[in-house]
Amino acid sequence: MGLYTDIVEDFSNAYKNDPALNSKVDFLFNYPGVWAIAWYRLAHKLHKANFKRLARMIMGFSQIFTNIDIHPAAVIGRRVFIDHGIGVVIGETTIIEDDVLIYQGVTLGGVSLKQGKRHPTIKQGAVIGAGAKILGNIVIGEYAKIGANSVVVKAVPDCSTAIGIPAHVIEKGRCKDPFMHNMLPDINKEMFEYLLKRVAVLEHILVEDNKKLLEDDLALENIYESFIKAMKN
Repeated sequence: MGLYTDIVEDFSNAYKNDPALNSKVDFLFNYPGVWAIAWYRLAHKLHKANFKRLARMIMGFSQIFTNIDIHPAAVIGRRVFIDHGIGVVIGETTIIEDDVLIYQGVTLGGVSLKQGKRHPTIKQGAVIGAGAKILGNIVIGEYAKIGANSVVVKAVPDCSTAIGIPAHVIEKGRCKDPFMHNMLPDINKEMFEYLLKRVAVLEHILVEDNKKLLEDDLALENIYESFIKAMKN
């Protein structure tokens, strides 16, 4: 597809991804993510044609107006939608495949100062939640979902959901389910609840020899082992 066709498709994609978009005036003034992608398309063409300084200048002006930092050497596929977009950073060797959804505050960054591939690869259909940081030359699988404010430093399999700091995979094999931010579990809260219950059981065991309490303690131990196993997978 040509440059013009790609940009038109990006504009049309905004209407499909955001039910709040009701008019062309809204589109003109309130969708910096779409405009940043449009300017990127032009700058990327120039960068590939070895007009690298001009490409960087274009993306510099784009950053001023959109508050989105995209390196023109990054590879971004079709129908990628940056929702709201403020604070998004996409590094030089990032690869983003088709139909990826990126929310505001996302960083696709590097952890190495060496030349070569040092930024993430985001596979088709992935959803990156607001404020997530995906760091290093890792792969986020097809239709994977990254929870808001997660810090991802390891690869995430296809059709998985990852949350936390550092991020852990909590669900696998759910490709087409909608990404419900409000339904993600709070793994830190669950761990604290486990610890509090475990301490209470142990205190009772010290006070009285109670078979029921020992059974409760064993049940909690099984829950803990399952939790640790899930975090390691």
